[in-house]
Order: sequence, then structure tokens, then C-alpha cells
Amino acid sequence: MAAPLLALRQGHSAAAVGLLLALFALMQVVLALPAGRYVDRHGLKRPIGYAVVVACLGAWLALLWPIFAVLCLAALMTGGATGAAIIALQRHVGRTAAHDATQLKQVFSWLAIGPAVSNFVGPFLAGQLIDHAGSAGIDGFRAAFALMAVLPLLTWFWVRNAVELPPVIAAAGPPQRAWDLMNELPFRRLLLVNWILASCWDVHTFAVPLLGHERGMSASVIGSILGAFAIAAAVIRLLMLLVAERLRERVVVAGAMLVTALLFAVYPLLGTALGMGLCSVLLGFALGSVQPMVMSLLHQITPAHRHGEALGLRLMVINASSVFMPMLFGSAGTVIGVGGLFWVIGAAVGGGAWLAGRMDEREPGKPV
Repeated sequence: MAAPLLALRQGHSAAAVGLLLALFALMQVVLALPAGRYVDRHGLKRPIGYAVVVACLGAWLALLWPIFAVLCLAALMTGGATGAAIIALQRHVGRTAAHDATQLKQVFSWLAIGPAVSNFVGPFLAGQLIDHAGSAGIDGFRAAFALMAVLPLLTWFWVRNAVELPPVIAAAGPPQRAWDLMNELPFRRLLLVNWILASCWDVHTFAVPLLGHERGMSASVIGSILGAFAIAAAVIRLLMLLVAERLRERVVVAGAMLVTALLFAVYPLLGTALGMGLCSVLLGFALGSVQPMVMSLLHQITPAHRHGEALGLRLMVINASSVFMPMLFGSAGTVIGVGGLFWVIGAAVGGGAWLAGRMDEREPGKPV
């Protein structure tokens, strides 16, 4: 949140802000498949260690030289580091419950709470620092970047004593390419549904600061609205732990898409911080329920020795969208307005709900 708000305050256009946000995803696109293969070979700790170093360096660059070009470089570094860490964590957690569908949903619900909490802590604390650090004679944006330079160290603190799992030995046969996974219909459908839902997340992250800026809201209020979304996403994932045995992945995802379409139709019509905050909470409930279901299904439909590749391919596809979509959002927002972005993406997610209901169907004649 701090980077786009700083760019807006420096007088950069919505299109430039869209480019800045896109760069957070660009390096994840480039690194996703190599990182997935690296994680398949080396497990958890080594990839996480490298990711922590790069993330800290990126945030320190933004702290020392908070100009647009350096913010773009910091976005590349922190985005790439985050992507590699996500793949390593998801593969490790998925392998701990690889033979039990219910346990897969439970462990990925637990894991998904982490990003939800960080999506609250980051915007909320950044907003508070931006608004209030100046009273202590400190630049608020520099203070926010300083905090973000320290937080990745907590990741290494918690991961350093984790027990590595034994490697999975692939069966003998010809070399396999990551793109061969796309030959499977369930995997293709899962990626398409995940891309649509990731676009909804991107729209919310991109549009809320713009809406708040247009309506004269402070950084603290904007951060609180985004934080409410993150809290709701964490809460729904906790609740899902209690009923994991009764949840069907495709039913949960299809329902979330329909609810998201309805909320996107209403969101831009709300003119107050309270109304936007309430809609943000409901949207957090809907979109927050999706990731554990997607990750559970992905681990069920891909071979164990290729989980890292599959996770990397998923991350690459959804972040390729995140590279171009914010730039498209910035350009389209100038033409159709921020409200138009919500309505266009809402129509797309509503229309894609039928596909989510068929994610686990296989082509006739293919083994289950």
C-alpha cells in the first residue's frame, strides 16, 4: 500500500501506479518455474533463506531512495522473493498431508491464514506510520519501508528449525516439461478459475487506494479498509477448519465467485468508509475461502514429485495476469472510471462460476 500511495503523492498517474503494482508480480512470473524446480530439489530452508535476503534488500532500497525508479526495483525484488517463499512453503505443507483430502483442506486453511494476517498487518501499520510518524520528525513512508525491511527476518526465525522432508524420487521415464501438466483438463480449469479470482483480488488491491484517494480518505482509513478485507479472509479460513470434512472444493469456489460478482456490482456505489469497509469484509469472506480449496485440489490432481513445478506454474499464470492487469486497470480506469473496473471484472467472475463447478471433472477415457 505504501508504494502506490507514495507514487500518487509524488504526482504520478494511475497508469504509472498500475505499472508499479504490476512489477510486484513480474519477477514471480519469471522465477516461478525455476523456483518450483529448485524447491522440488532442495526442499524448504534454502529457498526461504535466499528469499528473506532479497526481500530485506528490496525494502531497504525503497527506504534509502524513495523515488519512483527505485520503488520499481524494490517491487521486483520483494515480489520475486515472496513468490519463491510461497512455493517453498506450499510444497512443504502439502507434502505433510498428501494422502488425505480433508487434511489437505485443513493444512492449507492454516497456511492461508498467514497471508491474510500479513495483508492486515502490512497495510494497517503502513497507514499508521504514514499518517503519524511525521509528528516525531520521521518521514512516514520511510518509516513504513523500514518496518517492511525487518518483517522478512521473522520468516527465517520461524522456519530455521523446521524439519526437512525426504525428497520424492520420480519414476524412471523420459524427461517431463512443466507445461505437460497443462494437458490435464482439471489442471487447466483450476488455473483458469484461479486466474479469474486472482484478478478480483488485484482489482480490490488496486482500486481501493484510488477510490479512497478520490474521496479524500486518509492513508489510515484506506489501510483499515484493506485490513478489514484481510481479517475477514483469515476468519473464514479459521471457520473452514471446523467443517473441512463437509466442504467440496468446487462447490465452495463456485459459490465464492457468485458472491464476489454481486459484491463487485455494489462496491463502487458505496461512498462512505463504513460502507466500503463492510463490503471489504464480505469480499474477504468470499475470496478468502478460495485458496485452501484450490491448493487442496491442486495437490490431489498432480504427481507428488512435481508439486513444486505445479505450484510454480500456478503462480506464474496468476502473476502473469497480475503483471498486465494493474497496467490495464490504470489505463481502463482513466476511460471507464474505477467503478467500471469493478463491474467488468465482476461480470467475468460471475460468468466463470460454472467452470469452477466442473474443476474436478476429467476428460472421458483418462484415468482418475
